[in-house]
Amino acid sequence: MTYAQTSTPNHSDELRAAARHFGRRGFLTTAGAAAALALAVQLPAAGTASAAELDPRRITEDPFTLGVASGDPLPGSVVLWTRLAPRPFDPDSGLPRERVAVHWELAHDERFGRTVRRGKVTAHPEFQHSAHVEIDHLDPDRVYFYRFRAGAWTSPVGRTRTAPAPGARISGLKLAAVSCQAYHDGYFTAYGHLAQEDLDVVFHLGDYLYEYAVNATGGARAYTDRRLPAVFNRETLTLEDYRLRYALYKSDPDLRAAHAAHPFVVTWDDHETENNYAGDIPENDVPPEEFLLRRAAAYRAYWENQPLRRVQRPEGPDMRLYRRLRFGRLAQFDILDTRQYRSNQAYGDGWRVPGPESEDPSRTMTGATQERWLLDGWRDSRALWNVVPQQVVFAERRDVPSDAFKLSMDSWDGYPASRQRILDGAAAAGIENLMVLTGDVHVGYGLDIKADHRDPTSRTLGTEIVATSIASGKDGADRPANHADLTAANPHLKFYNGRRGYVTVALGRDSARADFRTVAAVTTPGAPVTTAGSFVTEAGNPGLTPV
Repeated sequence: MTYAQTSTPNHSDELRAAARHFGRRGFLTTAGAAAALALAVQLPAAGTASAAELDPRRITEDPFTLGVASGDPLPGSVVLWTRLAPRPFDPDSGLPRERVAVHWELAHDERFGRTVRRGKVTAHPEFQHSAHVEIDHLDPDRVYFYRFRAGAWTSPVGRTRTAPAPGARISGLKLAAVSCQAYHDGYFTAYGHLAQEDLDVVFHLGDYLYEYAVNATGGARAYTDRRLPAVFNRETLTLEDYRLRYALYKSDPDLRAAHAAHPFVVTWDDHETENNYAGDIPENDVPPEEFLLRRAAAYRAYWENQPLRRVQRPEGPDMRLYRRLRFGRLAQFDILDTRQYRSNQAYGDGWRVPGPESEDPSRTMTGATQERWLLDGWRDSRALWNVVPQQVVFAERRDVPSDAFKLSMDSWDGYPASRQRILDGAAAAGIENLMVLTGDVHVGYGLDIKADHRDPTSRTLGTEIVATSIASGKDGADRPANHADLTAANPHLKFYNGRRGYVTVALGRDSARADFRTVAAVTTPGAPVTTAGSFVTEAGNPGLTPV
């Protein structure tokens, strides 16, 4: 979604200098991009160990200001995360460029009376003193508690859980889907409520942060008791910019509470780098090598600040984020990346009349390799529910109920041949219970995925659950201005609400239930949460029915 810029960036000289130094040919390789990134930010190569280890007595302020998180649960494994930042709004986070020993502990109980495992990890300055701990050989389908220690300081306690064993016939699981949390548009109130939900896992579907400037009063938050530093009042371009922006977002107590309460599975959309970019093509007219340097910085900061495994660590401007998680025989989750490999948006992006350019069979949303990975995974799937957490609206979405309709070129409507290949692959694999989880559009949708979206009587192939934003779009409305047009134009659209919040989905052996949870306001803190709509879809009989 596009927002107006609130300032003009004027601090990208290091990007341009590095791009000129390497040139297009030298940059457009993984090695060249990594070297250019190091040159631009004056850092050693990724993973290079610093010479000195910090004396823990020199940590004189709480380094756990950004909280803790866990993610990507496997049957016997989970990844734990924290980042040391005694002064999170300083470029160096308040720590010298030295290695820091971080101790971690995992237990069965919140008071750590029954410790399961403990160990030590090194937080490197090259990765902004982030710590990623991958713990294996745990019990499947079990809740654990964890914490970190650095020097004399102990982190808040986090709660996580492992996935069920392969082949386990579990009776159900409950997930939440979230997306789009523009700090400058309001408080993350919905996360405070999400932290209190009884969930197995949370899927973040993108736009964890926004690249746009945040003014001294926090935009729509309109702070009167504090002022944010000027470092946030500019668009993110450099590695330092992105790192500081994650620190700003993770300063929100409700976001920290949600991370501490549940394991997160994260994937990005566009704003973690730049609005509506497509592969190596930026939104604005800048040299491709300069944009890829920006993308490298954004991807590196993303990995540093999320509970991701080592295998996801980026190399230059490339980062494999698509991956697969299984929860016994009940559900398989194929997490997609629809930004890094897509063709450029047709007709210059935006809402356009579809035509030969958008309908070109060669166009791809996922890239050939990821598409093949998805379809191969479906052929091997033994799960009852095959769920696809991804970014942009999958089902067709016409803007008006007439033959003069337009479609969003940034969504799957701008890549219909790519969408059809996905649906054909699902049919060939015998996938009966397809569910797509989506973010991006700052509203909640419940959609039936049809064989022919323009024929309401055509076969229903699956369901799409679109999570509204956490804050993006400010307070919103139960019935947005285009509600009548959109619902009339799309009979397969079963639910449409424009408030902020999240969605929970309870997957069972016989059916799945989606509850759209919303708050009335985010421009003021503390709004209560309500359920705006509830729907079920039966196993073996796709399609949403209101409860």
